[in-house]
Amino acid sequence: MQSYGDETRPLAALSLPSRIVIGVAACAGAVIVAIHLAMMFLHVAPQNTLSKQQGTLISDYVYPEYEQNWKLFAPNPLQQNIDVQTRAQVRGADGAVQTTGWSDLTALDGRAIHHNPLPSHTQQNMLRRGWEFYLSSHTAQNGPIGMRGELSERYIRRIVLYRLGAEWARSGRVEQVQLRSVTTAVAPPQWSTEKISDKPMYRVLPWWQVTADDLPKGAKNQ
Repeated sequence: MQSYGDETRPLAALSLPSRIVIGVAACAGAVIVAIHLAMMFLHVAPQNTLSKQQGTLISDYVYPEYEQNWKLFAPNPLQQNIDVQTRAQVRGADGAVQTTGWSDLTALDGRAIHHNPLPSHTQQNMLRRGWEFYLSSHTAQNGPIGMRGELSERYIRRIVLYRLGAEWARSGRVEQVQLRSVTTAVAPPQWSTEKISDKPMYRVLPWWQVTADDLPKGAKNQ
């Protein structure tokens, strides 16, 4: 009977360098998994001495990729639609500054997702998570809370210019951008007796100066 032992050699039959490489790779993988699990545990666990001392490091690791969000299982889930809108101040070739109308970024994402069986992560989450990041790192008066507040401003400003910067730049130099959110309540079902106001609520952010770092790579601001 033909033996296939030579084709399926066990690990012990490998050369010493091969075993060392495999061992190092396995150890590195185990360390990475252990660090990830430790970070996630410290993030969701009640505050303790270690999480207080290393709070900044833990937050930098978790946000935004590994944020733990339990809203799906909340007893009172969100019942609002939030649209993020933006406009810009553009200086034309004649030196005059024009303010554009409001553009609905959320609606643009919605149209890209509608009837798309495989929408991208960017279309589904970039704007939404960016806006949540801004809200969680700013006061109700739009004051930034530490370095995360400043980071969130740069992040969402770059999202805006990535989406609309090229369109605005056709009219001149984009000098400032402004954002606002329009929040409307989701109407209750027909059988419900709950009364909800359908009046939209606005949160208007201050104007932000546009810098070269805010523009997408290779983009030109006239």
